[in-house]
Amino acid sequence: MVEFWAEKRVVIASNPEALATSVASRLLSRVVKRTERGKTVHLSLTGGSMGGAVLAAAALDPRVATIDWSRVHFWWSDERFLSGSDPERNDRQSRVALLDSIAVPSENIHAAPSSDDGLSLDEAAERYADELLRFGAPDQPWPRFDVCFLGVGPDAHIASLFPDRPEIQITDRSVVAVRDSPKPPPDRITMTRPVINSAERVWMVLAGPDKAAALGLALAGASYESVPAAGAKGRKRTIFFVDEAAAEQVPPELIDRDY
Repeated sequence: MVEFWAEKRVVIASNPEALATSVASRLLSRVVKRTERGKTVHLSLTGGSMGGAVLAAAALDPRVATIDWSRVHFWWSDERFLSGSDPERNDRQSRVALLDSIAVPSENIHAAPSSDDGLSLDEAAERYADELLRFGAPDQPWPRFDVCFLGVGPDAHIASLFPDRPEIQITDRSVVAVRDSPKPPPDRITMTRPVINSAERVWMVLAGPDKAAALGLALAGASYESVPAAGAKGRKRTIFFVDEAAAEQVPPELIDRDY
């Protein structure tokens, strides 16, 4: 697969609340634009505090009542391998924040298997890869994501791709199992870099001073093996949406004040 990557840019909001509202508005604008043209939209969501905050802010936007959600499909870049009802699962957090309050068909919500589905961790990863394949684009065995959301940890991990771990280097599979994760819970499922980097837009959302170093390294072009966030790149746009506290190490020339 030929990869075409966009230059990384940074968009800054004053605080986490303003950041969530700003990203939510941009997300809904993308969805409205695509669905009003009769297009199908595939979104890859993320967990964590900012992932949930963005969706909660979107739920408050009056445009959610006007969107044809039957044209929108929701996925997750990674998932904690827990029971389906566990509140720590990314898909559960997304449902509470937004999905349960919109008229999206259940078949458009593509949650990864849970630990109580009767599958092993490896089987769950294979099942999610098969689900991606069902909606594969002509040139790849997974959908063409319009937006891939990613959180960024203080260690610069994205999805469940952690620094200096073998999963970050896997390119021949779309989904892999993660064991002994450095961040609990230990068992996880994650999309791989080729899936993330095939998205039209990669939006990384991060807030707080503890994320400043990770952001600085990602923008400086550090090795993606040690700084996974440095290796996340969308085909059209690669945007770091950050608050002022996380932006203290951002070079002025990378700040996009117009996006």
